[in-house]
Amino acid sequence: MADYDVVILGAGPGGYVAAIRAAQLGLKTAVVERDEVGGICLNWGCIPSKALLRSAEVVSLLRNAQAWGVSCTIQGVDFSKAVDRSRQVVGRLTRGVDFLLRRHKVEVVKGDAYLEGNQKVVLRGDGRVLNARNIVVATGARARSLPVLPVDGESVITSREALALKALPTSIAIVGGGATGCEFAYLYNTYSVQVTLVELLPHLLPNEDAEVSQHLERAFQKQGIKVLTGAKVTGLNKAAGQLGLQVETAQGTQQVACQKVLVAVGVQANTENLGLEQAGVKLDRGFISIGPQMNTAAPGIYAIGDVTGKLLLAHVASAQGVAAVETIAGRETRPLDYGVMPRAVYCHPQVASWGLTEQQARDAGHQIKVGKFPFSANGKALALGEADGFVKVVVDQQYSELLGVHLIGPEVTELLGELSLAHLLEGTAHELGWLVHAHPTLSEALKEAALAALDEAIHI
Repeated sequence: MADYDVVILGAGPGGYVAAIRAAQLGLKTAVVERDEVGGICLNWGCIPSKALLRSAEVVSLLRNAQAWGVSCTIQGVDFSKAVDRSRQVVGRLTRGVDFLLRRHKVEVVKGDAYLEGNQKVVLRGDGRVLNARNIVVATGARARSLPVLPVDGESVITSREALALKALPTSIAIVGGGATGCEFAYLYNTYSVQVTLVELLPHLLPNEDAEVSQHLERAFQKQGIKVLTGAKVTGLNKAAGQLGLQVETAQGTQQVACQKVLVAVGVQANTENLGLEQAGVKLDRGFISIGPQMNTAAPGIYAIGDVTGKLLLAHVASAQGVAAVETIAGRETRPLDYGVMPRAVYCHPQVASWGLTEQQARDAGHQIKVGKFPFSANGKALALGEADGFVKVVVDQQYSELLGVHLIGPEVTELLGELSLAHLLEGTAHELGWLVHAHPTLSEALKEAALAALDEAIHI
């Protein structure tokens, strides 16, 4: 007889949300976690990095206070205090997650576990067996390394080590121009670290709209960040405490001198030593293959979050977790549309998007119209002194259906909710343009961009 209706491996943003929702649905639930609840996102990813980025914003404001008519002298900037604050934020949230799990009577089992068939979870060490009608694998992923850049945790680090680094180097090379690389580039540059950002593909944030990526590259270069795109790392020299990163570019081979190298080139799934394949779970390039309801090839086993490789975002993991346990509980679920999941990057300027880029829409055969509105024409952005960037909407020419939205500028990550809701309710550029937005707000740029797609923009 099963001890639990569902056992979840991993208490990250997918696992703990799945556990709480399962308990709400009346399922007897346990979650196994070998580290702290909250997973990588809460402990060593999303949350601590955003806390550090907030500290960087404060530093930047103080250094440029004269522009706001404020005269002040900065006595010093202590990055270690920013790290301490980030850990305090993490601690508060992990305690909150732990409280929520206990409140919902979810049993939290500390330990390292593996599957024995499709209804048994076995803990290494004490050999405890958790019998379950259903199992949800939410073991996440870890930073990937490069053969030419073996991570040693000292001179060559990942984001995990970077988030605990209290003494900053004078210079750093960041390999990988995705969200993680761009956020750390902005963070370190603000703290006066000499930053070189290296990206293999032609542009930073290669999955974003090309105009957004190019705008970010110009903004970074203006801030003093050296950006090398279309660049391949071929080796690393170490001598007398100094590193030399060898990079092949279109202009020839360069050697980037730095004190540390941060590798931010993606992740690999945590699927080793879990007994997955023996249980009948199929893998694809190391990630777990799943169906629309997060079901795997093995009956009774589901998978959610980064371990699936679908879309490596915390909010996607949470949505997958809810879908999995609602399916287990017999609820009717709606398949997730990964193409319109919101994406957010918290560098400066911020980047936010969902849906098709302009090029993707054209490649898919859509007849499109594009509406753009710059923050330089937005009153709130000018008042904030943050007028760099724009909103871009890609719409179907015939019906003005929203196909994709792309933003770069001040606090644009907070504007995604309205756009996602508009899409969910099958809104068009007409509805977005008709909607009255409060003035002065940054959200007015959304209205104007939608109107621009209809050739009806007022303020440009």
